[in-house]
Amino acid sequence: MKHILRSVSIFLLIGAFSAAGQDQPVKQQNANPPVIIKTQPVIHEDGQLPDEHQHNNANTKDQPDIGLTKTSATRDIKTRIKDRLSKIPVELRLPSSDKIVIKLMFHVGSICDPPGKEGLTKLTAEVMMDGGTEEMTREQLKELLYPTAAAYYATVDKEVTVFTFEFHKDHLNKILNPLLGLVTRPRFEVEDFNRNLSNTRNYLEQVLKSSSDEDYSKLALEDLLFKGTNYAHPVSGTISGIKNINLDDIKRQFSSWITSGNVTIGIAGNYPSDLIFTIQKQLNLLTPGVPKYPDPGMARSSDGLEVEIISKRGALGSAIFGGIKLDLTRSNNEFAALMVANSWLGEHRKSYSRLYQKIREQRSMNYGDYSYIEWYNAGGSNLLPKPGYPRSSNYFSIWIRPVQTAEGLKAQYPELKNIKIGHAHFALRMAMREWDLLVTKGLSQEDFELTRQFLSSYIKLYVQTPAKQLGFLMDSRFYGRQDYIKEIGELLDKLTVEQVNSVMKRFWKPGNLFVTIVTDASEAEPLKESLLRDLPSPMSYSNELKAVLSGDILKEDEMVSKYPLSVKKVEIINSEDLFK
Repeated sequence: MKHILRSVSIFLLIGAFSAAGQDQPVKQQNANPPVIIKTQPVIHEDGQLPDEHQHNNANTKDQPDIGLTKTSATRDIKTRIKDRLSKIPVELRLPSSDKIVIKLMFHVGSICDPPGKEGLTKLTAEVMMDGGTEEMTREQLKELLYPTAAAYYATVDKEVTVFTFEFHKDHLNKILNPLLGLVTRPRFEVEDFNRNLSNTRNYLEQVLKSSSDEDYSKLALEDLLFKGTNYAHPVSGTISGIKNINLDDIKRQFSSWITSGNVTIGIAGNYPSDLIFTIQKQLNLLTPGVPKYPDPGMARSSDGLEVEIISKRGALGSAIFGGIKLDLTRSNNEFAALMVANSWLGEHRKSYSRLYQKIREQRSMNYGDYSYIEWYNAGGSNLLPKPGYPRSSNYFSIWIRPVQTAEGLKAQYPELKNIKIGHAHFALRMAMREWDLLVTKGLSQEDFELTRQFLSSYIKLYVQTPAKQLGFLMDSRFYGRQDYIKEIGELLDKLTVEQVNSVMKRFWKPGNLFVTIVTDASEAEPLKESLLRDLPSPMSYSNELKAVLSGDILKEDEMVSKYPLSVKKVEIINSEDLFK
């Protein structure tokens, strides 16, 4: 924790620089703070008006100030969203901005993929956004938009698909209709379908399993953690599922799910007051109605550790990702308390956190070690969480970035020529031990105050641009909130260390975890034996490194090497057999 105050300053500075990137920041924000406008509800094609009173934050009505009781079940929250909140636009007026952002969140994700056609939802969105409209080909559209520097893209996750359009307000009249046409009047050319189908097949067959073992281990964990449910397969699909998809499937998925009654509209920037009605008029061209939404698959629970070792030839290390069901989401006020505990344990890409300090900083085992209380998309690329990935089925996870295998260590250090396994067993033990110690002992008052102070500033970096501000507001709607960033800040202000320690004990059960380890084929069998037999796993240092380590670290290594893990099951999976 000694680095935490410095981290606050560094990341506030990073935020100032990153705001000058692709998304335009809000100008003169202090002088003209963003205002969320509660507009007149949009009239749908059925002539019905939503109840304005239902736009109130349903979450705060049923909860105490901070989570000592749980809110309604997540499915109840999702029902409220679909029945009422999705009919009310999310508006964010920014008078000093020269940019307009439009987001269309459809309640369709990979859990809506038909069996045997896994990947259909994401491929549908990609064909729509990488194609043309009924009036314009892909090339004509790009020629029109290129001088305007307009950005348009789709994000697809387990439960929602979000289409985003960003452009300068001066180009509104010129490009609005063509941009919205990508959603309301997609061209669906055979060439566009074939191109995106080929890209997806290449990703699943080649890129996923060869470019990043870290991402590979995360998707493998979800396959294990959600086994047998619609949450299990990657959002991009499976190899057999993608091969089963044709252009007619794309058109059917579009007409079934991209409907006028299945969308939440979001708009941000300095825009004319009638723009929301123009967007609604375009959306009314879609198929009417609300499709029947499937129940989201739930993560599994475990009594002890269940490990899946993915044997891959040529793996340069052991990439470890573990997770377990978490009955908590942003919809619960207790989430703020667990944010503090998780930040201290393993805040993403932060050197002050416990896992980072113990595994990387003190022992130089890998590049970093983190923990999460919700899905963090593309953690290897994103310093900050991005909006557009809300989920009602949640899990806690620990990410141990690749550590060395025995073969790798022996090739570098002759003094380690007799070791049988690399660092994976030791690293897993250390992470599990630190998690256990945190829950058992609790946070100290000092660590609590420092971590809470950091988070209170850090969460403001999540919304540096109009697109991100609007995105988090729309995610808030998904969880039954109005403004998650504002509300979480207020909850953090009210927190006590006693509440954080109590919430940890209620929602975290150290020792129980599903774990996936992507490692070299040479490491798979020895690691399996070591885990199943709970053998001691002494840390293997080069002589040069060991000579400069303190006695306290070496003494702690001895305790970690024998820390008991309740391993119930270890299975080795051939990498070629996954995601077929």
